[in-house]
Amino acid sequence: MALTPEDSPTGTEFIEHTLANPVSSEESILRPLSFDDFAGQIKTIERLKIMVGAAREREEPLNHILLSGPPGLGKTTLSLLLGHEMGQQVSITSGPVIDKPADLAGLLTNLSEGDILFIDEIHRIPKTVEEYLYSAMEDFRIDIMIDQGPNARSVRLSLPKFTLLGATTRMGLLTAPLRSRFTLQTRLTYYDHSTLQGIIERSCGLMGVEYDSTGAAEIARRARGTPRIANNLVNFCRDYAQQRGNGVITQEIAAAALELLEIDARGLDEMDKQMMRVMAENYRGGPVGLSTVAIAVAEEAHTLEEVHEPFLIQEGYLQRTAQGRVLTNKGWQVIGLDPASKVANPNP
Repeated sequence: MALTPEDSPTGTEFIEHTLANPVSSEESILRPLSFDDFAGQIKTIERLKIMVGAAREREEPLNHILLSGPPGLGKTTLSLLLGHEMGQQVSITSGPVIDKPADLAGLLTNLSEGDILFIDEIHRIPKTVEEYLYSAMEDFRIDIMIDQGPNARSVRLSLPKFTLLGATTRMGLLTAPLRSRFTLQTRLTYYDHSTLQGIIERSCGLMGVEYDSTGAAEIARRARGTPRIANNLVNFCRDYAQQRGNGVITQEIAAAALELLEIDARGLDEMDKQMMRVMAENYRGGPVGLSTVAIAVAEEAHTLEEVHEPFLIQEGYLQRTAQGRVLTNKGWQVIGLDPASKVANPNP
């Protein structure tokens, strides 16, 4: 049964109702559930406001939406926000979980009219399963095979009109047929320091954490433009302030806590610096392949590519070229070396 925006629960009650299982009160209170509470992503929010307003006026479900961008920027939060704004149930799953057509059929047939199905990491749905989504998204029906061999037969199931909300960190891995079936495709970007500071101050207020603006600003500078990281750092700074201070997150307390986590004033952690140091000292700043760097720092190449590289490239410490990764002058400066000190590798 659909929930009207006026009658729908808010905060922890809404998320527990939506996810159909208990969640920690701290996790739920930090998620904004209205457009007014959501900070940043101005263009994306404006697009979603238009779609939600029009759908509510027509009393129709939302059209399908695809959210892309790095992890931790609010894709799951936006799915819950849209469910709350539309007064509809949100079912949450992820691409790797749906490995058979029957899994997808079970999810779709359990939806009600207007419900939102949120699929995180949608690019990881197997291609054989993805093809079943085409007719489900366009015609709200799905054809599944029953039995095998001579007794096999196709059964057509009618589906309620639902909204598919997909999220991906790797837009390029989505096939063109699936991508084209989303009415809105919008990308979430990293947050600037001032917006992130506002998010941190809001989180501190909701969690009952004492802070001053300089402490919040210090965390924002080191949070890599990502709200999820910012909230994690707030939790650690709160613990540090409780154990090593007077319980208030000041600039000095925040700086000391984050130095303990080996996160410097630029937001760089020890692995970031180790990557750049290896490139500078062993490979004259590049170009060098990512797999080579991964072996040198004893880390998975996928982790470096997904977790560390995006921030380093965005901040101008690395460049990605056809020949490999290259350390920029800014990267050389961070690790305290001079690009002019590069020397050719000795011949074996």
